Amino acid sequence: MKFILQGTQEADSSPEQIYQLVTGLIEEDLLYLLALNLWRLPFESRKDTQVIFSYVFRFRPSTASPKSDPLALSYVVNNRPQVLLELCHGYEHKESATPAGAVLREVLKSEAAAAIILYDDNEESGSSNKGINLIDKDRRQSGSGVFWRFFDWVDKSSFEVAADAFTTFRELLTKHKELVPRYLSVNFDLFFDKYNNVLVQSNSYVTKRQSIKLLGEILLDRSNYSVMTAYVDRGEHLKICMNLLRDDRKMVQYEGFHVFKVFVANPHKSVAVQKILLMNREKLITFLSHFLEDRTDDEQFIDEREFLIKQIRSMPHNPVPPQRHSTPGGS
Repeated sequence: MKFILQGTQEADSSPEQIYQLVTGLIEEDLLYLLALNLWRLPFESRKDTQVIFSYVFRFRPSTASPKSDPLALSYVVNNRPQVLLELCHGYEHKESATPAGAVLREVLKSEAAAAIILYDDNEESGSSNKGINLIDKDRRQSGSGVFWRFFDWVDKSSFEVAADAFTTFRELLTKHKELVPRYLSVNFDLFFDKYNNVLVQSNSYVTKRQSIKLLGEILLDRSNYSVMTAYVDRGEHLKICMNLLRDDRKMVQYEGFHVFKVFVANPHKSVAVQKILLMNREKLITFLSHFLEDRTDDEQFIDEREFLIKQIRSMPHNPVPPQRHSTPGGS
């Protein structure tokens, strides 16, 4: 199969032969079987399977529009989403994590493929397991679909598996600027409860640091504005963030700072957030005045730190109810 797709030194690949191979893989359901059994294959065969998936998911017949979805990928998202879901389950085994992850990140360039993974909810109505056209994007997820397994794969797997799973997880949450904000808005409480409790407060230093950094990226992405405003409304989120500032590890403190500044810079702070900041005002001003003092060459950080001190110092003595805005998670 690999030689048909790639060609050899003696002969180039034939578009007609590739078309026949791709349609054969679809008709015989071999893509699903390869994804399901990837971890069982010998090392070299796993690498070959990764190559096969990559070529097959990119292939368009010569008559197809360059803007159309590749043939096999279109079939999978419409008729056999289990292929993508099983590739995600490749993270259950160290043998298949790397090849499965490489294939997933390539197909996640497609918004439809990302939607299949995000909206899998087993047999629930509106789940992606019946195909892209039957997804109900307004129904809250139960938390039992494949996307929610990423939290454990990132937090509890071996270093190599966790690192690969996190890279795919990040791709899922940052690539598609219309799909993801809607998903996070509908599933706000479930997502951020898991994110804060499993990842931000992980016992793994690498997971903790990467997750805080990603949280900052999510909140500061303009497409996630309504998600950000909902997140920084919550007093309990601010408390988690303030604990990060006191962590023993400076890089955790630094990444936590970039989340903390979103709370303080918000001109429409909730009463709950104002109360916490006012209750701790003097302590925060003193703490921030000496926070990460060794970052003397980081002018942007120094400017932001000074800005936050001024913001906290200039807050009114009592909480002022903000002009309310509609938020995904409520207030």
